[in-house]
Amino acid sequence: ALLLAVALGVPLGVAAALRRGSLTDGLSRLLALVGAAVPSYVLALLLMLLISVKLNWLPTIGYGSPKHLVLPAIALALGSSAQLMRLSRASMLEVLQQDYVRTARAKGLNERVVIWVHALKNALLPVVTVLGINLGHLLGGTVIVESIFNWPGVGKYAVDAIFLRDSPVIQGFVLYMGLIFLLVNLSVDLSYRWMDPRLHFGGQRA
Repeated sequence: ALLLAVALGVPLGVAAALRRGSLTDGLSRLLALVGAAVPSYVLALLLMLLISVKLNWLPTIGYGSPKHLVLPAIALALGSSAQLMRLSRASMLEVLQQDYVRTARAKGLNERVVIWVHALKNALLPVVTVLGINLGHLLGGTVIVESIFNWPGVGKYAVDAIFLRDSPVIQGFVLYMGLIFLLVNLSVDLSYRWMDPRLHFGGQRA
């Protein structure tokens, strides 16, 4: 779901920034607003009703094939992709106004090189920061979405444990999710140095 959110949100946000004021920009901002306002469990129910019940394209509940993963992943990813779309658009617009981008254009570099080599990498720094936070939202969303789609994952297992008052399972679930959240945020912090060599960790000289 996190990969799907990045694959949807970042390209749409960059495209909206490059076409500021166009129909593409307006539609992307509208989608971002709707995606951020609608909770994941509501999206799950709407997707189930439209795609599974009305159109009969994908199975409603259960597991056993990759098709069963599509709707839960989309329901979890849409909210995060909306936030990433807005953030990547705003960050890209800010980067495009920087002096080094103007200098690259003044040197006669191809516009694709200016965008994809010089601008995009710096525009992604705030997006990478938010990825760690979005993971926490996705982990919380799995608890409800897995129960809606009857997917036998960790989230549904935790919900069953809550109703059964199985304290060891609940404690293990909280510890497991906290550990994943910690490792992902650590990976995000370490990736800053690769994306921007000017950044240094505490105790290191600039």
